Amino acid sequence: MDVVSGFAQAADGTDLYWRAVGNGPPIVCCNGVGVSTFFFKYITRHFRHRFTVILWDYRGHGQSSPIHDPLNADLSMELVAEDMHAVLEDAGISEPAILMGHSMGVQVILEFTKRYPERVRALVPMFGTFARPMDTFLDSPLSKPIFDTIAKVTKWTGSSGSWLLHPLYASPVAIPFGRRTGLMDRYYASNRDIQMYMDHLVEMDPAVFLRMVECLSEHDLEDFLCDVHVPTLIFAGEKDLFTPLHRSHRMDDLIPDSELVILPEGSHAAIVEYPDTINQRIDRFLAEKLGDTSADYSESNAASKRAG
Repeated sequence: MDVVSGFAQAADGTDLYWRAVGNGPPIVCCNGVGVSTFFFKYITRHFRHRFTVILWDYRGHGQSSPIHDPLNADLSMELVAEDMHAVLEDAGISEPAILMGHSMGVQVILEFTKRYPERVRALVPMFGTFARPMDTFLDSPLSKPIFDTIAKVTKWTGSSGSWLLHPLYASPVAIPFGRRTGLMDRYYASNRDIQMYMDHLVEMDPAVFLRMVECLSEHDLEDFLCDVHVPTLIFAGEKDLFTPLHRSHRMDDLIPDSELVILPEGSHAAIVEYPDTINQRIDRFLAEKLGDTSADYSESNAASKRAG
């Protein structure tokens, strides 16, 4: 089994880390904001024997280059989509790929599809939305104004002010708080998986996180969805507080060739809460929509029925 890695160079010279695992048709995985490639570990393990799984870090994340003056940097979804294009070029991926995105990664793969439709074979959006996610965060009208206030204060105080957020997710009570409030499932999300997320947040510059959230909160592709003409499998969590279920229903309504899978009890972290169900449902999707017959779909069908 092949494992190769490298650094693609973006148009402005930023180094973008990528890793390719396995052999076969390409699957490209796009992370959420503040996340490195670890949330896709179960997908990588499941598909690496039949596909080439491409994992990569956004600028300012993981092993990619840090960002100078992040509070004023361009971290738009349009730029991230161009970074993704640079990664695929550097990794030698020329054939159309299956694009998977978690959380903010949903906006990334949709923006990439808008710009490079000929390079997309299918889409798998997971627990994310297509437009202005802060408008519906927690399904509260207060979420966007509160975030805008935080962003303004941070810019006023400079990058040093963003480090005031650091104790919130570096605290030992962060994971118990997340479980108790329902931001993640208290029974199904392992401490190890969530701790990797917290550790990555501690290591990265909080100003990068804030600026990227600010940029993605203005990104809106609702009018584009009717022009998505590849098979699309949408995953949604019944109890996802970050991306309310109605956003996934709306995406399913607007994309012509789409299916919606709702995970009962699933939170925004359902990608690591229900990995077997997700992988088996993707297997079924690939068989029915792309003619892939390289997996045991009898098990996939049973898992899919349980998932809804």
